[in-house]
Amino acid sequence: MFCYRHPRFGIPNLMIYIVIGNVAIWLLAMMDTTGKLIGFLSFSPALILRGQIWRLVTFAFIPNGFGYLSLISFYFYYIIGSTIEREWGSGKFTVYFLTGMLLTIIYGFVAYYVFKVNCYLTAFYIYMSIFMAFATLYPDTIVMLFLVLPIKMKWLGILDAVYFIGMALTKPFPMNLLPVVAILNYLLFCGGYLLDFFGPERKKQRRDTVSFKSEVRRIKYEQKNKPYNRKCSVCGRTDADFPDLEFRYCSRCAGYHCFCIDHINNHVHFTE
Repeated sequence: MFCYRHPRFGIPNLMIYIVIGNVAIWLLAMMDTTGKLIGFLSFSPALILRGQIWRLVTFAFIPNGFGYLSLISFYFYYIIGSTIEREWGSGKFTVYFLTGMLLTIIYGFVAYYVFKVNCYLTAFYIYMSIFMAFATLYPDTIVMLFLVLPIKMKWLGILDAVYFIGMALTKPFPMNLLPVVAILNYLLFCGGYLLDFFGPERKKQRRDTVSFKSEVRRIKYEQKNKPYNRKCSVCGRTDADFPDLEFRYCSRCAGYHCFCIDHINNHVHFTE
């Protein structure tokens, strides 16, 4: 709701900056002969309290791996992150990533003060939660596993969930709770999609006949006191704020819903 009311909030193309940061640290780590770079950038409550506040940000740009195959993962995460941003809008995707960072930071300090453990943390589980979000939004999308085996994202998402559970059960306390923190962030944003998918009320999408003339009259009546004529049902941008932006109406949605050109082909169809 916040993102819909503040359509200009967020960092457009956030995933580009994240990937650039990952690639930069990956290159520096390849040249680091001492092996101390990652420890210098990781999240550490004890060192942050000593003034090394850059760790509050830099931990989010540490890559999940440092082999040459990491270059493929950078490209893959750019694709799925950009796709989620087009689906949700820049605001919601930015909040999703920042919330993951914030929950990780809070947990790190809780572990430090309550459990007396100085955790060196990265954003590994944040990136894994982005992967799960993509699998939830596009479960039937087929990707080439290991560049050879075609597999649907929903199965990879299930494997990702099993991995989270395995880490929660096998990692030593309190580090085993970190996957749970990432899952909480995922459920906060994607829990509704899961309820729609697994809920008993889920039915085959209906294609109800819509009286567009009556809907047009209703929309015009509602917009008499509004400063715009068209508003995207996904990102909330209006023709008043973005006069050069193209808007269209989706004939597959139940009702009369307007979308900007960025989301007319990338949105979850309204069913009622």
